[in-house]
Amino acid sequence: MAKEITVKQTNIGMLASRQKFWGVVSMTLRYVFLILVAVTVLFPFYWMIISSLKTLDEYRSAVPTFWPQTLDFKNYAEAFEVANLGRLFFNTVYVGVVSTILSIVVTILSAFAFARLEFKGKNVLFAGLLATMMIPGELFTITNYITVAKLEWLNTYIVLIVPFLVSVFYIYLLRQSFLQIPNELYLAAKVDGTSDLKYLIKVMIPLALPTIISITILKMMGAWNSYMWPRLVANDEAHTLITYGLRNAFTDASGEVDYPVQMAAVALVSIPLFLVFIFFRKYIMKGVSRSGIKG
Repeated sequence: MAKEITVKQTNIGMLASRQKFWGVVSMTLRYVFLILVAVTVLFPFYWMIISSLKTLDEYRSAVPTFWPQTLDFKNYAEAFEVANLGRLFFNTVYVGVVSTILSIVVTILSAFAFARLEFKGKNVLFAGLLATMMIPGELFTITNYITVAKLEWLNTYIVLIVPFLVSVFYIYLLRQSFLQIPNELYLAAKVDGTSDLKYLIKVMIPLALPTIISITILKMMGAWNSYMWPRLVANDEAHTLITYGLRNAFTDASGEVDYPVQMAAVALVSIPLFLVFIFFRKYIMKGVSRSGIKG
């Protein structure tokens, strides 16, 4: 009997050791995989930074260097001056802030209407809005251009702001977040004589704040990275945004491109987005996760 107990204890110990061993192996392989993915994702950014600090001759050398032989920080000052980054930053920030504020207002009011108000054809209208998400945005480019041209909006801030104030995806995202708020709160507020607007401001917006912050960040980043539409409708220097303004700013008369200076400009432009993601990433994750569940 004692021998059987000893054998069982030995088998249990071996099984525990085996499980511990494979657990360590599994964890090691997991971290190795994550490190490889991180290196793959971060390498382009690393290459951008080191390229912005190289001289043009070193950048064009046949054998690429993974660290600059000479740190050329004047590329950043030259990039700011050559590309007129001050004006580009102002245009982009102005368009981004104004379009984001107006878009958030439209999104909140629309999401509240679809989540709490009762009106005829609500579900059909919402289903129609969701169906438009299946249509590629490029199909609207020509008709939108014809419309803004007839309205004489070309080369104005209006054409960069108004056409994209409504986002069906953002409305859907916020509506799902609003639906998680118990309807009993709304009914109780109506019994107390609270108006819909007051209930929205005092109750629903504070409770859905993580999702609203996520939408704000995503909208601002979308405006910051916008390229095709601004290039099509706003080509004058007074309304050019960053993404298009950097395209030809560093090409001389002979067609040669000063790539280190261009990389420096791209690095400067990327800094705001990096900071936004670093400091607000938890709000993005929290807002999206909250909106994925109803009830």
